[in-house]
Amino acid sequence: MDIKEIIVVEGRDDTQAVQRAVRCETIETHGFGMPEDMWKSLDTAYRNRGLIILTDPDHAGDGIRKRIKERYPDSKEAFLPRSRAIKGRDVGVENARPEDIREALAKARAEEADSAGEITREMFEEAGLDGVPGSRRRREQTADILGVAYGNARALLARINAFGITREEFNEAVRSISDQADKE
Repeated sequence: MDIKEIIVVEGRDDTQAVQRAVRCETIETHGFGMPEDMWKSLDTAYRNRGLIILTDPDHAGDGIRKRIKERYPDSKEAFLPRSRAIKGRDVGVENARPEDIREALAKARAEEADSAGEITREMFEEAGLDGVPGSRRRREQTADILGVAYGNARALLARINAFGITREEFNEAVRSISDQADKE
């Protein structure tokens, strides 16, 4: 699988994991410090090829992602669920299996500029994603299926709408979760 855009990761181990999964070029942030020469490289990559942000599913990764999105708003974002990026107590892209990285990159999306939001709060609640026992687990599964970062009910609903996820995609994800639960 060839990736046209430049993938932004946090470090060298992340680059190695991503390049085991796909043919691509990466730019490493080396943590939250983000030196000026990295920003210059990102400027060029964003202008010429586009960016996909793939940071660790932790607080630091979220902060790095936010800084990059502020400067490059049309960047795509790829998300790995925590459960697929953990080894012992270490959480990071470098721990993910190649197939999980490929799946995250295949689901990479850019925020919709004028997303009115097809998914309503009521739909979210009817799907059991808020306010009922097990709703946190259902949100985790939904985020995983849709390829967006997990969040509390309000944050996940906003993210789903920001990424332009359609009712059809949302409903299919909810059905998939229900089918899994029925099998268990």
